[in-house]
Amino acid sequence: MRTLIRGATVITMDAQGDLPSADVLVTDDVITEIAPRLYVDDAQVVDASGSIMIPGLVNAHMHTWQTALRGVAANWSLLEYFQKMHAGLATLFTPDDLHIATLVGSLNQLNCGTTTLADWCHNNSTPAHNDAAIDALMQSGIRAAFFHGTPKPAAQPGVRPFWEVPHPRTEIERLLQAHAGKPLLSVQSAILGPHYSTLEVAMHDFRMAHELGLIASVHQGGGAPRTPGGWEKLEAAGLLGDNINIVHGHALDDGQLERFCGLGMSFSVAPEMEMSDGHGFPITGRLRRLGRAPSLGVDLESALSGDMLTQARVALATQRCLDNAAYRDAHDTIPPTCTITTREALGWATVEGARMLKQSHRIGSLAPGKQADLVLISAGDINMQPVHDAVSAVVLQASLANIDSVMVAGRWKKRAGRLLDVDLAPKLGALRASGRRLSQALALNSHQGD
Repeated sequence: MRTLIRGATVITMDAQGDLPSADVLVTDDVITEIAPRLYVDDAQVVDASGSIMIPGLVNAHMHTWQTALRGVAANWSLLEYFQKMHAGLATLFTPDDLHIATLVGSLNQLNCGTTTLADWCHNNSTPAHNDAAIDALMQSGIRAAFFHGTPKPAAQPGVRPFWEVPHPRTEIERLLQAHAGKPLLSVQSAILGPHYSTLEVAMHDFRMAHELGLIASVHQGGGAPRTPGGWEKLEAAGLLGDNINIVHGHALDDGQLERFCGLGMSFSVAPEMEMSDGHGFPITGRLRRLGRAPSLGVDLESALSGDMLTQARVALATQRCLDNAAYRDAHDTIPPTCTITTREALGWATVEGARMLKQSHRIGSLAPGKQADLVLISAGDINMQPVHDAVSAVVLQASLANIDSVMVAGRWKKRAGRLLDVDLAPKLGALRASGRRLSQALALNSHQGD
């Protein structure tokens, strides 16, 4: 099957650069050619004139299991979130709750232009919960990395607290075997790390990820660590390397951050969530000073929008503000120019997400030989015109309303503003029912339309 997408402004985020008007040829699931004009006889032609094409966005960190609880955490601090979500609402989830939340959350990511989702699933108390979440990811058609985590309930008398429980290796091995070779799905690990576990558990979990060849993603921040000095002990044991992904990272000092960058570790920030719930300012600027860049994640749809372009915009504006304030403090005047370009911000939501997932050779940019994961943005809409700089228009002007078409692995998942091959009404009904049951169980206010 061949598809010729004709006449779009193409932002490749690759060595080919930007093309004001170009044709993109897709053969099966791969981009085979990008050029100002292509002549192909045996392809379905899609007129994309008046559109801006970008690589599919990469959401590098989201707890998709919380989709049915949209808005319930909007006014919570991080401490309230731990208490009310992990020790409360999370304990009520059935596999069906996990399935519908993950399915609708993944479909919404596609709707917003995200083609790759790192689903950080840490409310999976049984194998059935894992199977339900993974089935939903595959059913949605999104490209997904399932980061297998572990629940964090409140401590109970006579029961080992979660921070003393090693990650269940046998369950990850089961999932790896069951889903080996699936083109749109990988299984990775979401471990507690030294911030949220004992040293013994951290050592076990990091070794497990290394031995199984997994990306190990860890939360870092949010209060005092369970294991002070834990990172130094893991580093001394040789367990840190380019398979380690740190989410948030606020509690790392400058020396740690520099060493970890030198080890090739990756960093994912959730800028809007971090500033809202009490983490602090994203570490974007600290990474940039070390010659590195973050990937971006939504984190929690229970608190905010799932739109990745919003995250790029918030990350950009926040770091520009911090840089401007630092310059004014040092020089008592306005800085002469912006420190960060919109192209760099778009890279955080595309190229850097691919790098974090070790998929740079397949996704994150548009080039012959890479997977055909792409987004068409309507540039003729009232909020987009006139377009003087396509990258800036995407990052600072575009919204969900402009996401016209989304392709994953050569297959259209959205066209003309509508998701394809999905009957949303019953799924949204099931999502509302799940959210209503969960929220009412803890007497949370729930005002949901039917």
